Amino acid sequence: MARILLVEDERKILRSLERGFKAAGYDVASAANGQAAFQDASRGAFDCIVLDVMLPGMNGMDVLAEFRNAGKSTPVLLLTARDAVEDRVRGLETGADDYLVKPFAFAELLARVRALLRRDRADRETVLQARDLEMDLIERRVTRLGQDIGLTRREFDLLEYLLRHKNAIVSREMLGRDVWKEPNYALTNVIDVCINSLRRKIELQDTQPLLHTLRGLGYCLRDDPCA
Repeated sequence: MARILLVEDERKILRSLERGFKAAGYDVASAANGQAAFQDASRGAFDCIVLDVMLPGMNGMDVLAEFRNAGKSTPVLLLTARDAVEDRVRGLETGADDYLVKPFAFAELLARVRALLRRDRADRETVLQARDLEMDLIERRVTRLGQDIGLTRREFDLLEYLLRHKNAIVSREMLGRDVWKEPNYALTNVIDVCINSLRRKIELQDTQPLLHTLRGLGYCLRDDPCA
């Protein structure tokens, strides 16, 4: 069961969040001010922290900065009434993993927390696998059926992304944004060329295909040979 720290000084909101996360199956702790939040976050083992920015005394930004300066990497989602771009940028640059503006629907907050928890678990993985293909993220080594596969840096990053999204459709827009970091790449054939090069390297003779092109949709690396 994931453990979440909720930090909110408005009692009604805090109680509502506690009920919601507990009903969703999470172990919940709470704090109503910055000092208590920093102490709890520093001492306790939490999987995610939901942190209000406007807190009495030590505000949420200060708590976050101190927490990151202490070397803590727990995912933090900031809650704030401020919707200005500079406020969001400041929060992310201070070390927040996500940002949600008040008022918000609890369903969206829950979805964002779940996404952070999934991402945190994935980031701790050192070996990714799909059937008989393995990627060692520490050694940056890819093998299939025990045979080493030499990839360029871009091909490695592309394959890592596909492995993290295996059995799901990945669009060219997603690849352009998340792998190339350039959305305009979705409008060129650069992605297609890299996909084809990667396919030639990982699809060994007499093996079931892993990487599939779905016309008009994108690509899918399938872990299930019968899919």
